[in-house]
Amino acid sequence: MRFYQLAGVLGCTTAAFISIAPIQVEAATFKVISGVTSIDRDHENILKSIGLNLTGSNDTIAPIPSNYLVGFNIDSATNFTFSDEGGFTPLSGTIEHTGTVTFNKNITVGDFSISFAPGRTVKDASGFVLRDTLSLNTILFDLSISKPVTFDGKNLTIPDVKLLISPEFATILQKSNLTGLFAGTARIDAQVAAVPEPDSVLATLVAGAAVLATRFYPQKIKCT
Repeated sequence: MRFYQLAGVLGCTTAAFISIAPIQVEAATFKVISGVTSIDRDHENILKSIGLNLTGSNDTIAPIPSNYLVGFNIDSATNFTFSDEGGFTPLSGTIEHTGTVTFNKNITVGDFSISFAPGRTVKDASGFVLRDTLSLNTILFDLSISKPVTFDGKNLTIPDVKLLISPEFATILQKSNLTGLFAGTARIDAQVAAVPEPDSVLATLVAGAAVLATRFYPQKIKCT
């Protein structure tokens, strides 16, 4: 078989495959690029009950919604990715924040990092954790997600995120019985961007090859 005949067969075969193959919608991958994580006002009152009084904040922003206590900007260092399979499936990376809060005038934590750490043993935890990266460098809260995540392709909202005191934080406070205690509610409002899939590039090249083959050798081989 001559080369032009092989190219023609390839073009016919590929074109036929493209026309009859069922279209499968695969899950897409997205990356968080900006946004705000907000903490509600009840958080302050609950922490007061265990001896942590909010005495200051720095580099914080307006929360969403406005009646929440404080907001933390999602920083450009964020590399958290997720799939839209099943609506929302975490994949890898972290959501990085700027901003700090001070308790009792001498304990400052902040520049928080949210990541997915499956296998945590705290009851009702989702696998997401909130870590202080400023001073304690430890997980402060396990996060429980009690309401559906909403995602429209550009905006990701995780409402009613319950903050549960982590075993690590309870140890620092020297009160192990606080592990898993509800300590307030947070909300994540993020803007996202689609991550190009390598397979989509390959599919484009294959389709292009089929078009070229049928364009340059249409008279040589007839598809039957």
